[in-house]
Amino acid sequence: MAHYQLILAYDGTNYFGFQRQKENPTIQRALETALGRLGWNKRTILAAGRTDAGVHASGQVVQIDLDWGHSTGDLCNAINAYLPEDISVRSAACVHERAHPRYDARARSYRYQVFCDPLRNPLKERYGWRVWPELDRNLLRKTAELFYGTHDFSAFGSPVRRNGTTIRTIFESIWNFKNDWIEYQITANAFLYHMVRRIVFQQVLVASGKVGVDQLGAGLINKELKIKGLAPSNGLYLERVFY
Repeated sequence: MAHYQLILAYDGTNYFGFQRQKENPTIQRALETALGRLGWNKRTILAAGRTDAGVHASGQVVQIDLDWGHSTGDLCNAINAYLPEDISVRSAACVHERAHPRYDARARSYRYQVFCDPLRNPLKERYGWRVWPELDRNLLRKTAELFYGTHDFSAFGSPVRRNGTTIRTIFESIWNFKNDWIEYQITANAFLYHMVRRIVFQQVLVASGKVGVDQLGAGLINKELKIKGLAPSNGLYLERVFY
């Protein structure tokens, strides 16, 4: 029995999140079904985290135990042969039997995509949040700087475990402007539930002139936001897990 770490990419549009559900299609269910075709008979796979319904990934990490007498490249090809087209194993590697994709992670990186357009754009809206009017890019840059460092993010999300801490450390918080796309990159030691989508939502409020930069900064410190809300899930991507 060998222990493998798999890197997954997926379009989350047609799935009810990563975690297996009783009736709804999920990324975990699709992967475990494909693995079952290869003789995998364990109870569950291990994953670095659970993405919400509609959230995408280019660097989700899972771990499996499998009797496999061929190369890791062959393993990728074999699993992909049984996966739907919107999910792919991008790489596979052997890992120590005590490795854990979630508890061994030192940081995670997410990207969120926004575009400005007064009209629907079917070719973009699957993968980004359409906003209008145009966002103030200088205000986006200023708001991103607020989140650097260690803060209590209890106003931006809830812990994944009951009574867990809401203190997180942000290593990267920056907006990049690429043609029609406005991309937010954030890396932290860990994230609260819905934390990235709440952070993006608040920054878009500021860049739309609905909330001041100072107001958002005070809300972060006082753990109370003036306007509450979530950015849509379809703009969010899990890009990388660091070990």
